[in-house]
Amino acid sequence: MLQDKIAAVEAKIQEALANRKEPKATGDKVTILAVTKNHPADIVTETLAAGLTEIGENRVQEAMHKQAVLPPGGNWHLIGHLQTNKARHAVEHFALIESVDSLKLLAHLEKAAAELDKVQDVLLQINEAGEVQKSGFAPEDFRAAVPELKNYPHIRVRGVMVIAQATDHVEETRPVFAAGYRDFLFLRDALPDSPVDILSMGMTHDYWIAVEEGANEVRVGSALFGARDYSLKF
Repeated sequence: MLQDKIAAVEAKIQEALANRKEPKATGDKVTILAVTKNHPADIVTETLAAGLTEIGENRVQEAMHKQAVLPPGGNWHLIGHLQTNKARHAVEHFALIESVDSLKLLAHLEKAAAELDKVQDVLLQINEAGEVQKSGFAPEDFRAAVPELKNYPHIRVRGVMVIAQATDHVEETRPVFAAGYRDFLFLRDALPDSPVDILSMGMTHDYWIAVEEGANEVRVGSALFGARDYSLKF
């Protein structure tokens, strides 16, 4: 049952919180973002009924399809790479866009949010692992971009998102998550008047390491819903 799987993830989160070497500025409460990509729409209904409120999707079109057939509910997060030509749809359909990886994309989101009279919450995605196949600001580009954020009045930067490298040795992700925590602190200190409060790190295979290193949101799909169905078309 989904409720049992959520309880197992929550227990592992509590264990990870207890294993922290020192208190973290991100606090001791961790949000589970239920990643429903490549699962049917009714999984979202089941997730909300089980008490989770945050829904993660990789693709704009998949979220739009699900939202069209579901009653309103939940807070939807975009966690996959976002093309600039889909910026307006993303602003229309997501409470939080976690995958902002360039100032160019920020400019498109700013334009869309202004037209829709919305202040859009976002996270800045940082490629801390330095993987060429992954999206995200390089750490030095992230730090260079922070002073420019004041130029986007319809964008509210809430924090940082990090994806660690895939590895059979989960401890290898720890330095990547530690770097994400340091950059979260840099962003928080650089924007003292902004609500920088979300550090989104960790997925099914490594979320407990991320929590130990300071994550206060983890993106969990397979541990809750099992294998994805890639035959589904949205």
